[in-house]
Amino acid sequence: MHLYALMQAAAPFSREYAGAWAMLGAGVGAGLATIGAGIGIGRIGGQVADAIARQPEASGQIATQGLILAALVEGVALFAVVIAFLIQNKFAF
Repeated sequence: MHLYALMQAAAPFSREYAGAWAMLGAGVGAGLATIGAGIGIGRIGGQVADAIARQPEASGQIATQGLILAALVEGVALFAVVIAFLIQNKFAF
């Protein structure tokens, strides 16, 4: 019930107000993408280290696959940050 009242109160604000929310959303989105990529790459690195410790004879193949996975995670994070900055640039004050 309170959320509906807040949405009605926010309705008459101008384009600049919507732009401020877009800037906040773009910043939060870029931050979350970066944090998520850091956590993902950290988990990949930890699992690669565990796998190499268990099977040292396959270390080359495990390290290669881990590097490829880390690059894919980083690519997705970079894409998310670029989209967040494009949203940010869409609203000029």
